[in-house]
Amino acid sequence: MSPLATSHPALQSLRALLNGFAQIFLQQHPGCGLLVLIAILIGAPDLLPGALLGGLTSMLIAQRRGYPPADIAIGLYGYNGILLGLLLSLKLPWTPLLPVLIITSAAFSSMLLAPWMQRMRKHDWLPAFTFPFVLLGWLMLALVIQLPLPLDTPAGTPAAPELSFLQLLLGVLRGLGQVIFLDSPLAGLCLLIGLRLADGRTALWALLGSSSGSVLALFYGWPSDGTLAGLYGYNATLAAIALAQVYRCPLVPAVGIILALVLQPGFSALGLPALTMPFILACWLVKASAQSWQQAVKHSTPS
Repeated sequence: MSPLATSHPALQSLRALLNGFAQIFLQQHPGCGLLVLIAILIGAPDLLPGALLGGLTSMLIAQRRGYPPADIAIGLYGYNGILLGLLLSLKLPWTPLLPVLIITSAAFSSMLLAPWMQRMRKHDWLPAFTFPFVLLGWLMLALVIQLPLPLDTPAGTPAAPELSFLQLLLGVLRGLGQVIFLDSPLAGLCLLIGLRLADGRTALWALLGSSSGSVLALFYGWPSDGTLAGLYGYNATLAAIALAQVYRCPLVPAVGIILALVLQPGFSALGLPALTMPFILACWLVKASAQSWQQAVKHSTPS
């Protein structure tokens, strides 16, 4: 029997929760999840209660509804809820309504993910990734705009620091942190250590993804404050990690990085927060193209 099967139920739940934090970066490693949690403590400790509430809610709903225990154990029913808890805690002050919104959205994230995963496994659907988080995040943000609540927005935007190698390096680390709404380079470094703990190759691709975001943003003349804040790195980071796990050819994650960067500005034009949708679309486009190519080759090969 595995250690997980013989451990105390509370330890199983803790391990599943930590795996949920790690799954934000597509990892299945409690140590990585713990470092993600520590990164939140470093970069924005006020967001941690919402993250924990969202993760616990999505996990408990999955347990109550009888979803596969193996999926729960590896954190697949945690990361969308954690991201929703982070997003809503970032946008709203702590009022009695905030926990209600987090619990509701996190619960729905598990109920959306379960049938999607079932169809993915049976009918080869595209992976859900963080789509439940994005869809429910858009709905929640649209809802809170209609409510008479003060939004937690910064009073002013500080002037962007002068471009230098050091600032670009810090921007790359911030690109890792922006996956979970953190702009602290130290938090980004903590995340990088967590990824290295889970898998060294993944950590390298995460760095390449975030670095590519900074380089392309500078090349196209996008605002330097966004570049140095890592806002153009986080979707490229996730695309690089996700595609490098599936495809051994380095050209495939490189294409995903470019697609994520090209798609991101379009959401501003639509008036929607990008969140992680550019990463999702980039991976869907790559996977759908690969599937179409395989089908074309299969049909063109003589039997």
